[in-house]
Amino acid sequence: MDSRLSTKDKILELLKKEKQLTVNQLSNYLGITEMAVRKHLNVLERDSLLTISEVRQPMGRPLLVYSLSPKAEELFPKNYEHMAVEFLHDLKELHGEDIIDYLLEKRSERQKNSYLPNMRGKTASEKIEELTTIQNGKGYMADVTKIDDETYEIVEHNCPIFAVAKEFKKACACETEMFKKVLGTEQVKRLTCRADDGDHCRFLVLFNKTKEA
Repeated sequence: MDSRLSTKDKILELLKKEKQLTVNQLSNYLGITEMAVRKHLNVLERDSLLTISEVRQPMGRPLLVYSLSPKAEELFPKNYEHMAVEFLHDLKELHGEDIIDYLLEKRSERQKNSYLPNMRGKTASEKIEELTTIQNGKGYMADVTKIDDETYEIVEHNCPIFAVAKEFKKACACETEMFKKVLGTEQVKRLTCRADDGDHCRFLVLFNKTKEA
C-alpha cells in the first residue's frame, strides 16, 4: 500500500480490495489502534462513503462489518469513457460516420424526452434553472447567469463525455439542439466548447427575441 496515502484513503483502498472488513481487521492492516480506526470510520460514514452491516456471532453482540457505499465506488478511476470512444471508432470503421450520428442523435432524443416533463408549466427563468439542476446531477458542474429578462448564459465547467466529444463533435451539436427543444427556443448558441480547446462550454440563450439576420 502506498505510504503517501492518508489513513482515510488507505481504508478506502483496503475496503475496495477486501470488500468487507471489521474494525479489528482494519486495525491490523493499518497498524493503528481500533480507537483510531473508528475515528476515521466515523468521518467516512458521515460522508456517506460506507455501508455497515451486522454479522451475528455464536456469542456476544453482532459484529459490525464495513464495506464501500455506491458513492465511495465513484471515487475510484473508471475507463468507461475511453472504452466508449474505442467502440465508436470501431462502429465508424464498420458502418461509416452515419451510424455515429444516429447513435448520438438517439442519445440526445432520450435526454430531451427525459428533461421535458420537468419543464411543463415553467417560466423561461425556471426552465433555465431546472436545466442547470439536471445537468449538475449528471456531472456537468453547470451554472447560469441572467443577463436580462430574456437572455441567459449557461456555463458547463465539466464535460462527463469529454473524450467522446473531442473525437466526435456531433455530440456537442446534439447537446445544443437538445437545449433548444428542452428550453423551447431556437436561440441557443454555443459560444465556447471544451472539445474545441475552450476553457468551458458556454451557451447564450435568448427567449422571445427576434433573431437577428
